[in-house]
Amino acid sequence: MTTTSQESFLRAFHAELPAVTADAFGSARSADGRSSYEILCDRVVGSRRVLDLGCGDGLLLELLARTEGRRLAGVDLSPEAVALARRRPGLGGATVLEGRAQDLPFPDGSFDACVSHMALMLMGDVEQVIAEVVRVLSPGSTLACVIGAVGGEAYDLFLGLLRAAIQTAPAARRVPALGDRRTRSREGLDSLLGPAGFTPVDWETVALDLSGPPEQVWAAMSGIYDVGPLHPRTVASLREAFFERVEGLAKPSGVIPCGMKVHVATARLA
Repeated sequence: MTTTSQESFLRAFHAELPAVTADAFGSARSADGRSSYEILCDRVVGSRRVLDLGCGDGLLLELLARTEGRRLAGVDLSPEAVALARRRPGLGGATVLEGRAQDLPFPDGSFDACVSHMALMLMGDVEQVIAEVVRVLSPGSTLACVIGAVGGEAYDLFLGLLRAAIQTAPAARRVPALGDRRTRSREGLDSLLGPAGFTPVDWETVALDLSGPPEQVWAAMSGIYDVGPLHPRTVASLREAFFERVEGLAKPSGVIPCGMKVHVATARLA
């Protein structure tokens, strides 16, 4: 699938759900109590000029803005997500633009860090993305990304039901292939970043807890891209089947256990 077609799908999806990623992961916590967004913040703690690549509704930028004196910028394909980010009260001094990662609207050497939460893995023409990131970073800068991995408990149950639903859906109701698979593994990222001048990738796998009441867990799970193209009747049937099956996982408190592992990749520009 072409980069243009991928981006058309992402724009349409996020026009309907501009804050979907933050809604799903904003309250998810690792064993030490940090969210995946906070983990990214800690990877660039000493950086003063930070770019958020695929900034969505601005949650990560708002967390970064808690450090005074920073110059922040964000870029996202979705005009609806950008509009939400610009309305965040903590981002009055940030530059938040609608744009493509393959053609960043910033001068050379503008930043000393680039962060990306669940976004780099969705981008086509990734060599051009990395070339642009290198261009706008100064020597010694940090690139830190959160990359989606695998789930557990209710997440696995949901994915099994979703796969069955997708198998019976017509091709027009299936999510297109997104991104470049090399961005989803340490070896793949090294093969992309090394030739561009980055140090070997530091790779950490972090378990996140998305547990909660059934409705909360469903809301987090059903926001993934694969659900977007499905017919509303299919989604309704998927929801019904999920609620029936997930009862068997419920704790006495009514909480449904749901976990997901993400990878946190960090590299430094030599």
